[in-house]
Amino acid sequence: MSTEEEKGIHGKAEEFLQIFKKGAEFTQELMKENERLRYRLLELDESQRSACEAVADTDETRRLLGRIDDLEREKQEILGRIRQVEEENQDFATRYVEIEQENNNLANLYIASYQLHSTLDFKEVLQIITEILINLIGGEEFAIMLLDDKTNELQAVATEGIARETIPSVKFGMGIIGDVARTGENYFVDDVGTYVPDLEKPMVCIPLKIKEHVIGVIVVYKLLLQKTQFADVDYELFTLLAGHAATAVFSSRLYSESERKLSTIQGFIDLLTK
Repeated sequence: MSTEEEKGIHGKAEEFLQIFKKGAEFTQELMKENERLRYRLLELDESQRSACEAVADTDETRRLLGRIDDLEREKQEILGRIRQVEEENQDFATRYVEIEQENNNLANLYIASYQLHSTLDFKEVLQIITEILINLIGGEEFAIMLLDDKTNELQAVATEGIARETIPSVKFGMGIIGDVARTGENYFVDDVGTYVPDLEKPMVCIPLKIKEHVIGVIVVYKLLLQKTQFADVDYELFTLLAGHAATAVFSSRLYSESERKLSTIQGFIDLLTK
């Protein structure tokens, strides 16, 4: 990858992160407003104490008592506003952390997509996909299965956490895995928390598609972190990964096949010329 491409990649990632730095600035403004309200509350308390100490006669007492009531109401209003601001601060801070994590994941996937397309070596492409599934998706046990056009079966070409030979071949259109390959639709279990690993019924099955043509699937059986359900960002990561992975796998396979054919042809030419 060239220096300019690397700069472009990191530039895009930086643009992602800049968006959420603005959120931090907004949080700071909320904290300043919180501080201002607290300071006003202290002033009101001081005014209330001063009013009580300044009582001299009945008329002045009534006036001051009315003023005390007004100050008490204003105090309660400010306390309510402070609680509201604190709740907004907490909600925003929590959401900011979540969005920042989502953004980092998407930025990392954006960068990883360039790595996928930086090589035409089939084994390297499979290794990059495996690393993305581990580092970004959090996969612990999974397999990459490709469709064999001759046998019309899906066969595992790379695995993590599971021996490749234990992954059974799946007929196109048969079972959950075969049906995902047939329909091209993502599959996720309804209840992640109660899922029991099953080689024929994965937790997640994502088709590798070139437009509408499915060339394989990614099946996930176990995640590194236990989840009760998938978040929106998980669906986005799986979908983005599948699209980039399918293109990279398809290109690398074509290149490998063409290289083998060229090598065979060159061998025949060498034999004839000798």
